[in-house]
Order: sequence, then C-alpha cells, then structure tokens
Amino acid sequence: MQALEKIITTKSWVTALIMLLFIGVVLLKALDTNRLKGSVFSLFNINFIESESEENTSFFDSFKIVIFMFTVIVLSLLAYRFKTYRLSINVSSFSSYLPVFLSLLSYFLIKRTLEYLLFYLFLIKRDVRFFIVSKVNYLHTITFLLYLAIVLSEYIGLKQWYLFYFAALLFIVRFVIHIVSNKKLIFNKLFYFILYICAVEIAPLFILFKMMF
Repeated sequence: MQALEKIITTKSWVTALIMLLFIGVVLLKALDTNRLKGSVFSLFNINFIESESEENTSFFDSFKIVIFMFTVIVLSLLAYRFKTYRLSINVSSFSSYLPVFLSLLSYFLIKRTLEYLLFYLFLIKRDVRFFIVSKVNYLHTITFLLYLAIVLSEYIGLKQWYLFYFAALLFIVRFVIHIVSNKKLIFNKLFYFILYICAVEIAPLFILFKMMF
C-alpha cells in the first residue's frame, strides 16, 4: 500500500510539471505565434536566427522569460531522470528533484545574464551576437523535442536509456549545426572559441555534474 502511494505521489508531481510545461507552450503561442514557430524549428531556419540576433529585445521580455523557464524545467527533468537511473533510485520525489532544478536554474541565469551584458553593455559585433543567439535558440529547439520524449517515456513506458540516447543525439546535432552556422567566426577565432568552450560551457557543467551526482 505504501509503495502504491509512493508511485502515485511520484507520478503526480511529474504530471503536474508536464502540465505546467504544456501551459507554458500555450502561453508562448498566445504571446507570439511566429516566435514560437521560429524557436521550435530554429535548427532549420537560419532566417529566424538572423532576425533574432538583430533585435534588441528586453532582458525581461515575457516571451524570453517563459521559454527560458520551459527550457530549464525540461532539462532539469532530464537531468533528474538520468540521476535516478545512474544511482538506481527506484522512488523519486519532488523534494529530491528540486535541488537539480535550482542548480540548473542558477547556472542558466548566470549564463543568460552574462550574455545580456555582452549584448547591451559592450555592443559586441554582429557575428558574435549571431553565435550567442543561435546557441540559445538551438537549445530551445531541442528542449521542445525533449519535452515530447519525456512525455512518451513517462506514459508509454519507453526504456530510460532510449530517452538518454535521444537526448545525446539532439545535443550532438545541435553542436554540429551550431559549428556549421558559425564556422567562419569559429575558425577565425579558434583559440578563443576553445577557451570559451572550456571556461563557459564545460567547466560549469562539470561542476554541476559533481554537485548533482
């Protein structure tokens, strides 16, 4: 009986988050249908990335805030699923999920704040703006796909490792497309690109991994 209650509790908080994410998508559609479509298909729509990089939208733009929270929740759910799988935890709870969410939220808040400062305080060059905007929007695209994958994994009973392999594939595709889209800038500034990857991308993620696992 207690085991059944635990399972119900586990399903309840995950279901609540999935419904919250769905409401987030509906809200994004209400705020700006065209931007939502562009965000979903940004991997295949270079024109959308170019238009986004040229716009000076506010840091507190409502569309950006909602899609930012959507991204963080999806990625934290994925990270938590991987954590429970790796540590062989049979029963999950919202209280054990919360630290993962807060860690990723802090990580992305710091990154987005730094990117915003680069945009509006230092007026960085157009090609660097495109580099940052494409990286952010490509992440949004794969989180929409990951959201669908998490729903299928949760309610159709797909094995966990299918979700993890799919997530890994999406991140690889994102990385490759990002490199191809910004190849001129990257190869002209290869040393700085490697430094950026190590200092801004890999090192913080390594620290997060150590904190969560």
